[in-house]
Amino acid sequence: MEPKLKRSVSLFTLTMYGIGVILGAGIYAIVGKAAGIAGSSLWLSFLIAASVGMLTGLSYMELISMFPQTAAEYVYVKNSLRSKATAFVAAWMMLAAGIVSASTVAIGFANYFVGLFGGYVTLVAVILVVVLSAVNLWGISESTKLNVVFSSIEIVGLLIVIVAALPTLGTVNLFEMPNGIIGVISASALIFFAFTGFESIANVAEETKNPEKTAPRALLIAITVTTIIYVLVSVSVVNLVSYEQLAASPAPLSFAVSQAFGSNAFTLMSSIALFATANTVLIILIATSRIMYGLSKDGALPQLFSRLLKRRHTPWAAILVIMIFTAVFAFFENIQVVAGIADFSLFIVYGFVNLSLIILRFKQPHKERKFKVPLNMGKLPLLPLLGLMLTVLLAANLDLLVILLGIIIVFVAIPVYYLLKRITKLKA
Repeated sequence: MEPKLKRSVSLFTLTMYGIGVILGAGIYAIVGKAAGIAGSSLWLSFLIAASVGMLTGLSYMELISMFPQTAAEYVYVKNSLRSKATAFVAAWMMLAAGIVSASTVAIGFANYFVGLFGGYVTLVAVILVVVLSAVNLWGISESTKLNVVFSSIEIVGLLIVIVAALPTLGTVNLFEMPNGIIGVISASALIFFAFTGFESIANVAEETKNPEKTAPRALLIAITVTTIIYVLVSVSVVNLVSYEQLAASPAPLSFAVSQAFGSNAFTLMSSIALFATANTVLIILIATSRIMYGLSKDGALPQLFSRLLKRRHTPWAAILVIMIFTAVFAFFENIQVVAGIADFSLFIVYGFVNLSLIILRFKQPHKERKFKVPLNMGKLPLLPLLGLMLTVLLAANLDLLVILLGIIIVFVAIPVYYLLKRITKLKA
Protein backbone atom coordinates (compact mmCIF):
# COMPACT_ATOMS: atom_id res chain seq x y z
CA MET A 1 0.00 0.00 0.00
CA GLU A 2 1.39 3.40 -1.04
CA PRO A 3 2.17 5.58 2.01
CA LYS A 4 0.29 8.86 2.42
CA LEU A 5 1.16 12.17 4.02
CA LYS A 6 0.60 11.96 7.76
CA ARG A 7 -2.18 14.12 9.31
CA SER A 8 -0.47 15.29 12.51
CA VAL A 9 -0.67 19.12 12.42
CA SER A 10 -3.06 20.73 14.93
CA LEU A 11 -4.57 24.25 14.97
CA PHE A 12 -1.88 25.50 17.37
CA THR A 13 1.06 24.07 15.46
CA LEU A 14 -0.38 25.23 12.11
CA THR A 15 -0.94 28.73 13.49
CA MET A 16 2.62 28.88 14.82
CA TYR A 17 3.78 27.54 11.46
CA GLY A 18 2.07 30.50 9.77
CA ILE A 19 3.30 33.04 12.32
CA GLY A 20 6.81 31.63 12.09
CA VAL A 21 7.13 32.03 8.35
CA ILE A 22 5.52 35.50 8.29
CA LEU A 23 7.60 36.82 11.21
CA GLY A 24 10.72 35.55 9.53
CA ALA A 25 13.66 37.14 7.81
CA GLY A 26 11.61 39.76 5.98
CA ILE A 27 11.26 42.09 8.95
CA TYR A 28 14.94 41.67 9.85
CA ALA A 29 16.26 42.30 6.34
CA ILE A 30 13.73 44.53 4.58
CA VAL A 31 12.63 47.03 7.25
CA GLY A 32 15.69 49.28 6.83
CA LYS A 33 15.38 49.61 3.05
CA ALA A 34 11.62 50.17 3.36
CA ALA A 35 12.16 52.90 5.98
CA GLY A 36 14.44 54.73 3.56
CA ILE A 37 11.57 54.84 1.04
CA ALA A 38 8.55 55.43 3.31
CA GLY A 39 10.20 57.50 6.05
CA SER A 40 8.50 57.62 9.43
CA SER A 41 5.26 56.53 7.74
CA LEU A 42 6.74 53.04 7.59
CA TRP A 43 3.85 51.73 9.70
CA LEU A 44 1.41 52.82 7.00
CA SER A 45 3.32 50.80 4.40
CA PHE A 46 3.01 47.78 6.68
CA LEU A 47 -0.74 48.33 6.97
CA ILE A 48 -1.15 48.54 3.18
CA ALA A 49 0.89 45.35 2.67
CA ALA A 50 -1.09 43.65 5.44
CA SER A 51 -4.38 44.66 3.82
CA VAL A 52 -3.38 42.99 0.56
CA GLY A 53 -2.23 39.95 2.51
CA MET A 54 -5.47 39.78 4.48
CA LEU A 55 -7.68 40.13 1.39
CA THR A 56 -5.81 37.36 -0.40
CA GLY A 57 -5.71 35.38 2.85
CA LEU A 58 -9.51 35.44 2.96
CA SER A 59 -9.60 33.99 -0.56
CA TYR A 60 -7.19 31.27 0.53
CA MET A 61 -9.42 30.51 3.53
CA GLU A 62 -12.47 29.83 1.37
CA LEU A 63 -10.50 27.88 -1.23
CA ILE A 64 -8.76 25.75 1.42
CA SER A 65 -12.18 24.84 2.82
CA MET A 66 -13.18 23.70 -0.69
CA PHE A 67 -9.94 21.99 -1.77
CA PRO A 68 -7.74 20.97 1.22
CA GLN A 69 -4.85 19.68 -0.93
CA THR A 70 -1.14 20.22 -1.47
CA ALA A 71 -0.01 22.28 -4.49
CA ALA A 72 -2.94 24.45 -3.46
CA GLU A 73 -2.55 27.21 -6.05
CA TYR A 74 -2.32 24.67 -8.86
CA VAL A 75 -5.51 22.99 -7.66
CA TYR A 76 -7.42 26.29 -7.38
CA VAL A 77 -6.46 27.53 -10.85
CA LYS A 78 -7.05 24.14 -12.46
CA ASN A 79 -10.57 23.92 -11.02
CA SER A 80 -11.50 27.50 -11.89
CA LEU A 81 -9.91 28.08 -15.31
CA ARG A 82 -9.98 24.41 -16.39
CA SER A 83 -6.46 24.78 -17.78
CA LYS A 84 -3.58 22.67 -16.52
CA ALA A 85 -1.09 24.82 -18.42
CA THR A 86 -2.24 27.99 -16.64
CA ALA A 87 -2.38 26.14 -13.34
CA PHE A 88 1.19 24.97 -13.92
CA VAL A 89 2.29 28.60 -14.43
CA ALA A 90 0.80 29.50 -11.03
CA ALA A 91 2.54 26.55 -9.35
CA TRP A 92 5.79 27.34 -11.20
CA MET A 93 5.73 30.86 -9.77
CA MET A 94 5.20 29.41 -6.29
CA LEU A 95 8.16 27.07 -6.75
CA ALA A 96 10.31 29.93 -8.04
CA ALA A 97 9.32 32.19 -5.15
CA GLY A 98 9.97 29.42 -2.63
CA ILE A 99 13.41 28.47 -3.93
CA VAL A 100 14.57 32.06 -4.39
CA SER A 101 13.20 33.16 -1.01
CA ALA A 102 14.69 30.22 0.89
CA SER A 103 18.12 30.76 -0.65
CA THR A 104 18.02 34.50 0.04
CA VAL A 105 17.02 34.01 3.65
CA ALA A 106 19.71 31.35 4.03
CA ILE A 107 22.24 34.00 2.95
CA GLY A 108 20.71 36.32 5.56
CA PHE A 109 21.25 33.63 8.20
CA ALA A 110 24.84 33.16 7.00
CA ASN A 111 25.58 36.90 7.23
CA TYR A 112 24.40 37.00 10.85
CA PHE A 113 26.27 33.75 11.63
CA VAL A 114 29.55 34.92 10.11
CA GLY A 115 29.22 38.25 11.90
CA LEU A 116 28.92 36.45 15.23
CA PHE A 117 31.17 33.42 14.78
CA GLY A 118 33.15 33.84 11.56
CA GLY A 119 33.26 31.59 8.51
CA TYR A 120 32.27 31.78 4.84
CA VAL A 121 28.83 33.10 3.97
CA THR A 122 28.04 30.80 1.04
CA LEU A 123 29.30 27.70 2.85
CA VAL A 124 27.24 28.48 5.95
CA ALA A 125 24.14 29.10 3.80
CA VAL A 126 24.51 25.79 1.96
CA ILE A 127 25.08 23.86 5.21
CA LEU A 128 21.94 25.44 6.67
CA VAL A 129 19.87 24.38 3.64
CA VAL A 130 21.18 20.81 3.87
CA VAL A 131 20.57 20.52 7.63
CA LEU A 132 17.03 21.93 7.44
CA SER A 133 16.23 19.71 4.44
CA ALA A 134 17.22 16.77 6.65
CA VAL A 135 14.76 18.02 9.30
CA ASN A 136 12.10 18.32 6.58
CA LEU A 137 12.89 14.76 5.47
CA TRP A 138 12.64 13.45 9.03
CA GLY A 139 8.96 14.34 9.34
CA ILE A 140 6.30 17.04 9.52
CA SER A 141 5.71 16.51 13.25
CA GLU A 142 9.39 17.07 14.05
CA SER A 143 9.55 20.06 11.70
CA THR A 144 6.51 21.79 13.22
CA LYS A 145 7.74 21.18 16.78
CA LEU A 146 11.05 22.86 15.92
CA ASN A 147 9.08 25.65 14.26
CA VAL A 148 7.07 26.31 17.45
CA VAL A 149 10.31 26.80 19.41
CA PHE A 150 11.90 29.05 16.79
CA SER A 151 8.69 31.06 16.29
CA SER A 152 8.48 31.73 20.02
CA ILE A 153 12.04 33.08 19.98
CA GLU A 154 11.18 35.28 16.97
CA ILE A 155 8.21 36.79 18.80
CA VAL A 156 10.36 37.52 21.87
CA GLY A 157 12.89 39.32 19.66
CA LEU A 158 10.25 41.60 18.15
CA LEU A 159 8.72 42.25 21.58
CA ILE A 160 12.18 43.43 22.72
CA VAL A 161 12.11 46.03 19.91
CA ILE A 162 8.69 47.27 21.07
CA VAL A 163 9.73 47.45 24.75
CA ALA A 164 12.97 49.27 23.86
CA ALA A 165 10.98 52.03 22.13
CA LEU A 166 8.41 52.66 24.89
CA PRO A 167 10.28 55.64 26.45
CA THR A 168 10.64 57.31 23.03
CA LEU A 169 7.08 56.96 21.73
CA GLY A 170 5.55 60.23 20.56
CA THR A 171 8.87 61.87 19.69
CA VAL A 172 8.56 61.35 15.92
CA ASN A 173 6.06 62.54 13.32
CA LEU A 174 4.62 59.22 12.15
CA PHE A 175 3.18 60.81 9.01
CA GLU A 176 6.49 62.09 7.63
CA MET A 177 6.75 60.94 3.98
CA PRO A 178 10.02 61.97 2.30
CA ASN A 179 8.81 60.50 -1.01
CA GLY A 180 5.12 61.23 -0.56
CA ILE A 181 2.33 58.69 -0.72
CA ILE A 182 3.98 57.11 -3.77
CA GLY A 183 6.97 56.29 -1.58
CA VAL A 184 4.70 54.71 1.01
CA ILE A 185 3.06 52.51 -1.65
CA SER A 186 6.44 51.58 -3.15
CA ALA A 187 7.69 50.60 0.31
CA SER A 188 4.53 48.46 0.70
CA ALA A 189 5.47 46.51 -2.43
CA LEU A 190 8.88 45.77 -0.90
CA ILE A 191 7.52 45.16 2.60
CA PHE A 192 5.13 42.56 1.23
CA PHE A 193 8.10 40.18 1.33
CA ALA A 194 7.78 40.33 5.13
CA PHE A 195 4.15 39.15 4.93
CA THR A 196 4.63 36.36 2.43
CA GLY A 197 4.44 32.84 3.72
CA PHE A 198 0.84 32.67 4.94
CA GLU A 199 0.04 30.75 1.75
CA SER A 200 2.32 27.99 3.08
CA ILE A 201 -0.54 26.99 5.38
CA ALA A 202 -2.55 25.90 2.33
CA ASN A 203 0.25 23.64 1.13
CA VAL A 204 0.34 21.46 4.25
CA ALA A 205 -3.44 20.92 4.25
CA GLU A 206 -3.04 17.18 3.60
CA GLU A 207 -0.93 16.91 6.78
CA THR A 208 -3.42 18.89 8.91
CA LYS A 209 -6.14 17.50 11.14
CA ASN A 210 -9.62 18.52 9.89
CA PRO A 211 -8.03 20.89 7.32
CA GLU A 212 -11.31 22.39 6.03
CA LYS A 213 -11.80 24.12 9.40
CA THR A 214 -8.32 24.15 10.92
CA ALA A 215 -6.41 25.74 8.02
CA PRO A 216 -8.70 28.80 7.52
CA ARG A 217 -8.68 29.51 11.27
CA ALA A 218 -4.90 29.19 11.49
CA LEU A 219 -4.43 31.48 8.51
CA LEU A 220 -6.72 34.19 9.94
CA ILE A 221 -5.04 34.10 13.36
CA ALA A 222 -1.53 34.13 11.85
CA ILE A 223 -2.15 37.16 9.62
CA THR A 224 -3.91 39.10 12.40
CA VAL A 225 -1.21 38.47 15.02
CA THR A 226 1.67 39.25 12.68
CA THR A 227 0.04 42.45 11.39
CA ILE A 228 -0.33 43.79 14.94
CA ILE A 229 3.29 42.91 15.78
CA TYR A 230 4.63 44.39 12.54
CA VAL A 231 2.82 47.71 12.95
CA LEU A 232 4.03 48.03 16.55
CA VAL A 233 7.61 47.20 15.51
CA SER A 234 7.56 49.68 12.60
CA VAL A 235 6.34 52.46 14.91
CA SER A 236 8.99 51.48 17.47
CA VAL A 237 12.04 51.46 15.18
CA VAL A 238 11.44 54.94 13.74
CA ASN A 239 11.11 56.24 17.30
CA LEU A 240 14.40 54.59 18.33
CA VAL A 241 16.46 55.87 15.37
CA SER A 242 15.82 58.00 12.28
CA TYR A 243 14.61 56.35 9.10
CA GLU A 244 17.84 57.51 7.40
CA GLN A 245 19.89 55.55 9.95
CA LEU A 246 17.67 52.49 9.50
CA ALA A 247 18.13 52.63 5.74
CA ALA A 248 21.92 52.75 6.12
CA SER A 249 22.17 49.83 8.59
CA PRO A 250 22.77 46.22 7.40
CA ALA A 251 21.07 44.99 10.61
CA PRO A 252 18.37 47.64 11.26
CA LEU A 253 16.49 45.98 14.14
CA SER A 254 19.67 45.06 15.98
CA PHE A 255 21.01 48.60 15.46
CA ALA A 256 17.78 50.19 16.69
CA VAL A 257 17.66 48.12 19.90
CA SER A 258 21.36 48.74 20.59
CA GLN A 259 20.60 52.47 20.78
CA ALA A 260 18.37 51.78 23.78
CA PHE A 261 20.11 48.86 25.51
CA GLY A 262 23.76 49.05 24.37
CA SER A 263 26.08 46.85 22.31
CA ASN A 264 25.09 43.62 24.12
CA ALA A 265 21.58 44.08 22.75
CA PHE A 266 23.01 44.09 19.22
CA THR A 267 24.53 40.66 19.84
CA LEU A 268 21.29 39.40 21.39
CA MET A 269 19.14 40.60 18.49
CA SER A 270 21.60 39.18 15.96
CA SER A 271 21.37 35.81 17.75
CA ILE A 272 17.57 35.94 17.64
CA ALA A 273 17.81 36.78 13.93
CA LEU A 274 19.58 33.43 13.45
CA PHE A 275 16.50 31.61 14.76
CA ALA A 276 14.16 33.80 12.69
CA THR A 277 16.01 33.24 9.43
CA ALA A 278 16.53 29.52 10.04
CA ASN A 279 12.84 29.11 10.86
CA THR A 280 11.81 30.88 7.67
CA VAL A 281 14.08 28.69 5.54
CA LEU A 282 12.68 25.53 7.17
CA ILE A 283 9.04 26.47 6.57
CA ILE A 284 9.67 27.56 2.97
CA LEU A 285 11.49 24.28 2.26
CA ILE A 286 8.54 22.33 3.69
CA ALA A 287 5.91 24.25 1.71
CA THR A 288 7.86 24.23 -1.58
CA SER A 289 8.54 20.49 -1.41
CA ARG A 290 4.80 19.91 -0.81
CA ILE A 291 3.96 21.98 -3.88
CA MET A 292 6.25 19.77 -5.96
CA TYR A 293 4.72 16.67 -4.35
CA GLY A 294 1.20 17.88 -5.16
CA LEU A 295 2.10 18.67 -8.78
CA SER A 296 3.56 15.19 -9.19
CA LYS A 297 0.57 13.56 -7.53
CA ASP A 298 -1.74 15.36 -9.97
CA GLY A 299 0.36 14.33 -12.96
CA ALA A 300 1.89 17.74 -13.76
CA LEU A 301 5.41 16.52 -12.81
CA PRO A 302 7.04 13.08 -13.02
CA GLN A 303 5.74 10.54 -10.48
CA LEU A 304 9.13 10.36 -8.78
CA PHE A 305 8.33 13.55 -6.87
CA SER A 306 5.20 12.09 -5.27
CA ARG A 307 7.04 9.13 -3.71
CA LEU A 308 7.15 9.09 0.09
CA LEU A 309 9.45 7.52 2.64
CA LYS A 310 7.47 4.60 4.10
CA ARG A 311 8.30 5.31 7.75
CA ARG A 312 8.58 9.11 7.72
CA HIS A 313 5.74 9.83 5.23
CA THR A 314 7.72 12.66 3.62
CA PRO A 315 8.23 13.31 -0.15
CA TRP A 316 11.95 12.52 -0.28
CA ALA A 317 12.59 13.20 -3.96
CA ALA A 318 10.83 16.57 -3.90
CA ILE A 319 12.70 17.55 -0.73
CA LEU A 320 16.08 16.66 -2.27
CA VAL A 321 15.43 18.54 -5.52
CA ILE A 322 14.27 21.66 -3.68
CA MET A 323 17.35 21.40 -1.45
CA ILE A 324 19.70 21.28 -4.45
CA PHE A 325 18.14 24.25 -6.26
CA THR A 326 17.97 26.31 -3.06
CA ALA A 327 21.66 25.60 -2.34
CA VAL A 328 22.60 26.67 -5.88
CA PHE A 329 20.68 29.96 -5.63
CA ALA A 330 22.37 30.66 -2.29
CA PHE A 331 25.31 31.97 -4.34
CA PHE A 332 23.24 35.07 -5.21
CA GLU A 333 23.30 37.69 -2.46
CA ASN A 334 21.35 40.81 -3.56
CA ILE A 335 18.45 40.51 -1.12
CA GLN A 336 16.53 43.57 -2.35
CA VAL A 337 16.37 42.37 -5.97
CA VAL A 338 15.71 38.75 -5.03
CA ALA A 339 13.04 39.73 -2.50
CA GLY A 340 11.44 41.80 -5.25
CA ILE A 341 11.46 38.80 -7.61
CA ALA A 342 9.84 36.68 -4.89
CA ASP A 343 7.23 39.40 -4.38
CA PHE A 344 6.48 39.64 -8.11
CA SER A 345 6.10 35.87 -8.33
CA LEU A 346 3.72 35.88 -5.39
CA PHE A 347 1.72 38.83 -6.73
CA ILE A 348 1.11 36.75 -9.87
CA VAL A 349 0.04 33.78 -7.74
CA TYR A 350 -2.17 35.87 -5.44
CA GLY A 351 -3.81 37.39 -8.51
CA PHE A 352 -4.57 33.86 -9.73
CA VAL A 353 -5.92 32.87 -6.28
CA ASN A 354 -8.30 35.85 -6.03
CA LEU A 355 -9.41 35.37 -9.63
CA SER A 356 -9.98 31.65 -9.01
CA LEU A 357 -12.29 32.34 -6.10
CA ILE A 358 -14.30 34.86 -8.14
CA ILE A 359 -14.71 32.38 -11.00
CA LEU A 360 -15.60 29.47 -8.69
CA ARG A 361 -18.38 31.52 -7.08
CA PHE A 362 -20.05 31.48 -10.50
CA LYS A 363 -18.95 28.04 -11.72
CA GLN A 364 -19.42 26.06 -8.50
CA PRO A 365 -21.85 28.09 -6.36
CA HIS A 366 -23.23 24.99 -4.59
CA LYS A 367 -19.93 23.35 -3.63
CA GLU A 368 -19.60 23.02 0.15
CA ARG A 369 -17.56 25.79 1.80
CA LYS A 370 -16.72 25.58 5.51
CA PHE A 371 -15.69 29.25 5.26
CA LYS A 372 -17.04 31.91 2.89
CA VAL A 373 -15.58 35.38 2.27
CA PRO A 374 -18.12 38.06 3.35
CA LEU A 375 -19.37 41.09 1.38
CA ASN A 376 -20.82 40.01 -1.93
CA MET A 377 -22.75 41.63 -4.76
CA GLY A 378 -24.92 38.76 -5.93
CA LYS A 379 -22.42 35.99 -6.71
CA LEU A 380 -19.52 38.45 -7.05
CA PRO A 381 -17.26 38.50 -3.95
CA LEU A 382 -16.08 42.10 -3.49
CA LEU A 383 -13.06 41.51 -1.21
CA PRO A 384 -11.28 39.09 -3.58
CA LEU A 385 -11.94 41.58 -6.39
CA LEU A 386 -10.28 44.31 -4.30
CA GLY A 387 -7.43 41.93 -3.47
CA LEU A 388 -6.91 41.24 -7.16
CA MET A 389 -6.72 44.96 -7.97
CA LEU A 390 -4.32 45.71 -5.10
CA THR A 391 -1.92 42.91 -6.08
CA VAL A 392 -1.74 44.44 -9.57
CA LEU A 393 -1.11 47.89 -8.04
CA LEU A 394 1.72 46.66 -5.81
CA ALA A 395 3.30 44.61 -8.60
CA ALA A 396 3.35 47.72 -10.80
CA ASN A 397 5.26 49.60 -8.08
CA LEU A 398 8.18 47.16 -8.02
CA ASP A 399 11.53 48.03 -9.60
CA LEU A 400 11.53 47.74 -13.41
CA LEU A 401 14.41 45.21 -13.37
CA VAL A 402 12.45 43.05 -10.93
CA ILE A 403 9.32 43.19 -13.11
CA LEU A 404 11.31 42.21 -16.23
CA LEU A 405 12.99 39.28 -14.44
CA GLY A 406 9.61 38.19 -13.07
CA ILE A 407 8.04 38.26 -16.54
CA ILE A 408 10.90 36.10 -17.84
CA ILE A 409 10.20 33.53 -15.10
CA VAL A 410 6.51 33.48 -16.10
CA PHE A 411 7.27 32.86 -19.77
CA VAL A 412 9.86 30.16 -19.03
CA ALA A 413 7.10 28.14 -17.31
CA ILE A 414 5.11 27.67 -20.53
CA PRO A 415 7.73 25.81 -22.63
CA VAL A 416 8.79 23.84 -19.53
CA TYR A 417 5.21 22.60 -19.09
CA TYR A 418 4.84 21.45 -22.70
CA LEU A 419 8.35 19.97 -22.74
CA LEU A 420 7.60 17.92 -19.63
CA LYS A 421 4.26 16.91 -21.08
CA ARG A 422 5.90 15.68 -24.27
CA ILE A 423 8.98 13.98 -22.79
CA THR A 424 7.38 12.26 -19.80
CA LYS A 425 3.88 11.90 -21.30
CA LEU A 426 2.28 13.62 -18.33
CA LYS A 427 -1.47 13.82 -18.02
CA ALA A 428 -3.10 16.51 -20.21
